[in-house]
Amino acid sequence: MSNSSFLRAFTRFDLCAVLLAATLLPAAAHAGEVVVAQKNKAFSTPAITIHVGDKVSFRNDDAFVHNVFSLTDAMPFDLGTAPQGQAKSIAFNKPGKFEIECAIHPEMRMIVTVTP
Repeated sequence: MSNSSFLRAFTRFDLCAVLLAATLLPAAAHAGEVVVAQKNKAFSTPAITIHVGDKVSFRNDDAFVHNVFSLTDAMPFDLGTAPQGQAKSIAFNKPGKFEIECAIHPEMRMIVTVTP
């Protein structure tokens, strides 16, 4: 392969990579993050609405541990225990309505609605 052939092939590859990145970056650039505090054995809000790809960070402002989880069929998860001052995050990559709870304090419940 001559230098000019290699350069043309390399340039085509670079162009494809740039176009692919330009296609994917706008979606990632629009992803947001919402912080939900946990205080006095309650979530700071009973419900939020976010978009697919957004992240929710559950921050523990109580003096004891919390364990955020969801058994919603579309995307079950368990973030594990978080002590005071720590936050655990999750990105919601599917649309739907997610019931969020604390495994330690069953009275702690909220809804996360994820729109396309």
